[in-house]
Amino acid sequence: QVQLVESGGGLVQPGGSLRLSCAASGSTLEYSAIGWFRQAPGKESEGVSCISTNKGNTYYVDSVKGRFTISRDNAKNTVYLQMDSLKLEDTALYYCAKIGGCPAGFNAINYRGQGTQVTVSS
Repeated sequence: QVQLVESGGGLVQPGGSLRLSCAASGSTLEYSAIGWFRQAPGKESEGVSCISTNKGNTYYVDSVKGRFTISRDNAKNTVYLQMDSLKLEDTALYYCAKIGGCPAGFNAINYRGQGTQVTVSS
Protein backbone atom coordinates (compact mmCIF):
# COMPACT_ATOMS: atom_id res chain seq x y z
CA GLN A 1 0.00 0.00 0.00
CA VAL A 2 1.40 3.35 -1.05
CA GLN A 3 1.53 6.05 1.57
CA LEU A 4 2.57 9.69 1.35
CA VAL A 5 3.57 11.36 4.59
CA GLU A 6 4.10 15.09 4.89
CA SER A 7 6.20 16.80 7.53
CA GLY A 8 7.84 20.11 8.21
CA GLY A 9 4.86 22.29 8.92
CA GLY A 10 4.60 24.58 11.91
CA LEU A 11 4.14 28.09 13.17
CA VAL A 12 6.27 30.78 11.58
CA GLN A 13 6.29 34.56 11.51
CA PRO A 14 5.65 36.49 8.31
CA GLY A 15 8.81 36.57 6.24
CA GLY A 16 10.00 33.28 7.66
CA SER A 17 10.74 29.98 5.97
CA LEU A 18 9.70 26.36 6.20
CA ARG A 19 10.63 23.27 4.23
CA LEU A 20 7.94 20.68 3.76
CA SER A 21 8.76 17.08 2.96
CA CYS A 22 6.66 14.47 1.21
CA ALA A 23 8.01 11.00 1.83
CA ALA A 24 6.66 7.88 0.19
CA SER A 25 6.51 4.34 1.44
CA GLY A 26 5.37 1.30 -0.44
CA SER A 27 6.36 2.72 -3.80
CA THR A 28 9.02 4.82 -5.47
CA LEU A 29 8.25 8.42 -6.35
CA GLU A 30 10.87 8.47 -9.06
CA TYR A 31 8.36 7.82 -11.83
CA SER A 32 5.57 9.93 -10.38
CA ALA A 33 4.60 13.52 -10.89
CA ILE A 34 4.01 15.02 -7.46
CA GLY A 35 1.97 18.05 -6.53
CA TRP A 36 1.67 20.16 -3.43
CA PHE A 37 -1.75 21.47 -2.57
CA ARG A 38 -3.11 23.60 0.26
CA GLN A 39 -6.47 24.18 1.81
CA ALA A 40 -7.26 27.06 4.11
CA PRO A 41 -10.30 26.97 6.42
CA GLY A 42 -13.46 27.73 4.49
CA LYS A 43 -11.69 27.69 1.14
CA GLU A 44 -11.32 25.19 -1.66
CA SER A 45 -8.14 23.24 -2.11
CA GLU A 46 -5.57 24.97 -4.30
CA GLY A 47 -2.74 23.51 -6.32
CA VAL A 48 0.46 25.27 -5.24
CA SER A 49 3.28 23.58 -7.11
CA CYS A 50 4.16 20.41 -8.95
CA ILE A 51 7.17 18.60 -10.36
CA SER A 52 7.27 16.16 -13.21
CA THR A 53 9.23 12.95 -13.50
CA ASN A 54 11.75 12.96 -16.33
CA LYS A 55 13.13 16.44 -16.71
CA GLY A 56 11.90 17.68 -13.38
CA ASN A 57 9.69 20.32 -14.98
CA THR A 58 8.10 22.48 -12.34
CA TYR A 59 5.04 24.65 -12.03
CA TYR A 60 4.01 27.25 -9.47
CA VAL A 61 0.78 29.07 -8.92
CA ASP A 62 1.27 32.82 -9.38
CA SER A 63 0.83 33.62 -5.69
CA VAL A 64 3.94 31.63 -4.70
CA LYS A 65 6.24 32.23 -7.67
CA GLY A 66 9.64 33.46 -6.54
CA ARG A 67 8.98 32.39 -2.95
CA PHE A 68 8.45 28.61 -3.09
CA THR A 69 10.74 26.01 -4.63
CA ILE A 70 9.81 22.40 -5.31
CA SER A 71 12.47 19.71 -5.65
CA ARG A 72 12.85 15.98 -5.45
CA ASP A 73 15.45 13.59 -4.10
CA ASN A 74 14.79 10.23 -5.70
CA ALA A 75 17.44 8.55 -3.55
CA LYS A 76 15.43 9.54 -0.47
CA ASN A 77 12.11 8.96 -2.18
CA THR A 78 11.09 12.44 -1.08
CA VAL A 79 9.74 15.62 -2.63
CA TYR A 80 10.32 18.93 -0.91
CA LEU A 81 8.64 22.31 -0.91
CA GLN A 82 10.91 25.10 0.27
CA MET A 83 8.77 28.04 1.33
CA ASP A 84 10.43 31.41 1.85
CA SER A 85 9.08 34.89 2.52
CA LEU A 86 5.95 33.38 3.97
CA LYS A 87 2.85 35.53 4.18
CA LEU A 88 -0.22 35.41 6.38
CA GLU A 89 -2.24 34.16 3.41
CA ASP A 90 -0.01 31.10 3.09
CA THR A 91 -1.62 29.67 6.22
CA ALA A 92 -3.25 26.36 5.30
CA LEU A 93 -3.08 22.61 5.50
CA TYR A 94 -0.52 21.53 2.93
CA TYR A 95 -0.62 18.08 1.42
CA CYS A 96 1.21 16.28 -1.34
CA ALA A 97 -0.29 13.99 -3.92
CA LYS A 98 0.63 11.76 -6.81
CA ILE A 99 -0.84 13.48 -9.83
CA GLY A 100 -1.41 12.73 -13.46
CA GLY A 101 1.36 15.00 -14.70
CA CYS A 102 2.94 18.42 -14.33
CA PRO A 103 1.67 20.83 -15.28
CA ALA A 104 -0.84 19.00 -17.46
CA GLY A 105 -2.65 16.61 -15.15
CA PHE A 106 -1.95 18.66 -12.04
CA ASN A 107 -5.49 18.27 -10.75
CA ALA A 108 -5.72 14.56 -11.48
CA ILE A 109 -4.96 13.26 -8.01
CA ASN A 110 -4.27 9.56 -7.71
CA TYR A 111 -3.69 9.53 -3.98
CA ARG A 112 -2.63 12.01 -1.32
CA GLY A 113 -1.21 12.33 2.15
CA GLN A 114 -2.90 13.59 5.29
CA GLY A 115 -1.17 16.93 5.22
CA THR A 116 0.87 19.16 7.50
CA GLN A 117 -0.35 22.44 8.97
CA VAL A 118 1.43 25.67 8.13
CA THR A 119 0.48 28.70 10.19
CA VAL A 120 1.95 32.10 9.44
CA SER A 121 1.28 34.51 12.25
CA SER A 122 2.93 37.37 14.05
